[in-house]
Amino acid sequence: MTRHDIDYTVVDADNHLYETPEAFTRYLPEEHRKAVQYVQINGRTKIAIRGTISDYIPNPTFEVVAAPGAHEELYRRGNPDGKTLRELTGDPIRCPDWAREPVSRLAKLDDLGIDAALMFPTLASLLEERMRDDPDLAHAAVHAFNRWLHDEWTFNYEDRIFATPVITLPIVEKAVEELEWCLERGARAVLIRPAPAWGLRGPRSPGMPEFDPLWARIQEAGVLVAMHASDSGYADIAGMWEGRGEFLPFKPNPFRSMVMGSRPIMDTMAALVCHGALTRFPDVRIATVENGGAWVRPLIANFAGTYKKMPHEFPEHPVETFNRNVYVNPFWEDGLAGLIEAIGSDRVLFGSDFPHPEGMADPLSFVDDLPDGLPRADVARIMGGNLAGLLGIAA
Repeated sequence: MTRHDIDYTVVDADNHLYETPEAFTRYLPEEHRKAVQYVQINGRTKIAIRGTISDYIPNPTFEVVAAPGAHEELYRRGNPDGKTLRELTGDPIRCPDWAREPVSRLAKLDDLGIDAALMFPTLASLLEERMRDDPDLAHAAVHAFNRWLHDEWTFNYEDRIFATPVITLPIVEKAVEELEWCLERGARAVLIRPAPAWGLRGPRSPGMPEFDPLWARIQEAGVLVAMHASDSGYADIAGMWEGRGEFLPFKPNPFRSMVMGSRPIMDTMAALVCHGALTRFPDVRIATVENGGAWVRPLIANFAGTYKKMPHEFPEHPVETFNRNVYVNPFWEDGLAGLIEAIGSDRVLFGSDFPHPEGMADPLSFVDDLPDGLPRADVARIMGGNLAGLLGIAA
């Protein structure tokens, strides 16, 4: 591991845990017991949601996993030899204890040189999309997962590991109730997927006034909203061109990668701004995580162009709204100078995606991809100061 000359607080916006099967079954209500099952198919364990087997994650038990950063060279060099994803991944490893619980993870953070981190689930991102036409089930399954997450990790472990409980949006009153449950247990950040909110009337924008009770409570509590890349339902859009099929993030598909890469986060940010939620609640803070940063400049340009044509349709300039409310965790390979120029170093967050294969084996190497000559104060903000402020911890 490379060691870096770092004399400031490092807070990672994107760490992950690996769930056990109990994450989805321990607290699932009796009436929904069959909604999430683990089944054996040709000697391999698969997860089935409402009777349909999902290949979203090839090994949903995580008994073995890819080594951290196994795909990093793919992102640095590309794939000129045309290797398969399996070849690029290499030999799997047994799931480390530190991916399952916070005590050993704290020691791992020390080893990595990380002072604190947001901790996201891995498999849980499949739940909401596969339950979108059953709002009651979605809320029950998310609450069951949050109870397990609090059991195993807490929502604030030693002011250093901040696990992110999920808030699903179908029924606004239940979303507020879930938020209150999480806040009572010390949540500093909550996870909302960047996607339309599915409810009894189908999908709609989470920026619409009907969601104001949720955004009002988020603002009042000062809790950070993390919008981490997820299954946002955009397989529906790709399906209009290629035919319907499940979103399979680990199955290479260039068309789906292009259609589904930045669209969910761009559309979600556009909805929250254009439908007024971030103007009505100017103190809400949103961190976009593992969505990259290459989408930001095109979105800002689109905001500016739209405002020029119809300023009367906005209560304030949309670029100002976005820059006030939104923080961005870019991919290191995005070319960070342009993002910093667009939104400022005080709105950029370091995140490593550790220990996922597409993440960084040495999270602190992110600093090496920051622009040459960036002032130390800006580096310190990006690598930890900004997120420390959002979480209310010492930098």
